[in-house]
Amino acid sequence: MNAAARVRREKVRVQAATMFEESKPTTQIASELRVSEKSVREWRRKWVAGGAQALASAGSGGSDCKLSADQQEELAEMLDDGPLAHGWEDARWTLARVAEVIDRRFAVNYTLRGVSYLLHRMGYSQQVPTRRAVERDPEAIASWHRRRWPSVRG
Repeated sequence: MNAAARVRREKVRVQAATMFEESKPTTQIASELRVSEKSVREWRRKWVAGGAQALASAGSGGSDCKLSADQQEELAEMLDDGPLAHGWEDARWTLARVAEVIDRRFAVNYTLRGVSYLLHRMGYSQQVPTRRAVERDPEAIASWHRRRWPSVRG
């Protein structure tokens, strides 16, 4: 969740705290704030235990990034150089390859999911190839569509 979404959710919880002070019922609060009754009950328990401060945002979730900002910039430059510059024979970055580059250069281990989160945080996204496979056979595809597809489609 990004910072703006966190702020919006916290505003909703603050509104709920005001409604708790007015002794409004859970169902009414949930309806007015467009949230689940379960959330309202949880917020009310926190509010009773610690007041409005207990409903404040706990900050961003997840663990801190293992790479510093400078290391992330260096990694971005390395990724921009392409996989060929780092010893692979084709021009595709995979999560495993990025994890290996990070381990080699920074001696930091990442899981594949961790690499995915890191790349997303750095502004990278999954890409779809712009060209089709050389092995693609348009005639075989057309034939399959004419003969097999009607029976598959039902």
